[in-house]
Amino acid sequence: MFAAVYLTACSHLSGSSATRAQKLSVGIQKAYSVQPDTANRVAPMIIQSAKQHDVDPLLIAAMIRQESSYRPYVTSSAGAVGLTQIIPRYWQSTCGGNLFDEYTNVNCGTYILAKYNQSAGSWEKALAYYNVGPTGYQRNWKMKRQGKKYAKSVKHHKKMLKAAL
Repeated sequence: MFAAVYLTACSHLSGSSATRAQKLSVGIQKAYSVQPDTANRVAPMIIQSAKQHDVDPLLIAAMIRQESSYRPYVTSSAGAVGLTQIIPRYWQSTCGGNLFDEYTNVNCGTYILAKYNQSAGSWEKALAYYNVGPTGYQRNWKMKRQGKKYAKSVKHHKKMLKAAL
């Protein structure tokens, strides 16, 4: 099932890595009103990280839209940083590097989502884990509901991006 979903999503982004990044950049600009310089800078990172971790690049782009609206230096009240809103105290030792660095941050966020997919067994649940953590998801119905709402929102952003391609 995963392979079919991945191939379908990637059919919108065919060609070389550079061509796919350019198409993704245009889609990000149209779907999310992101400035061209930001979209052009981030899209190749998304393509490369998605390929490295076997994740749909549209899903990563949608997750970044949900997490930071493509603002690379944003910090949440919980201490999450960067485009993919990584919490350094949980992930710094796993991901290494400066989590404010855009490439490090995108690659780390993609890695985390891929790992959550392996343990959760679905991308929807992996997204929920990304938002509230596996422990939070299992802890109580409020956290589970919050995680599911987050996953639904990311899926909506992905649908908008797909339509813009």
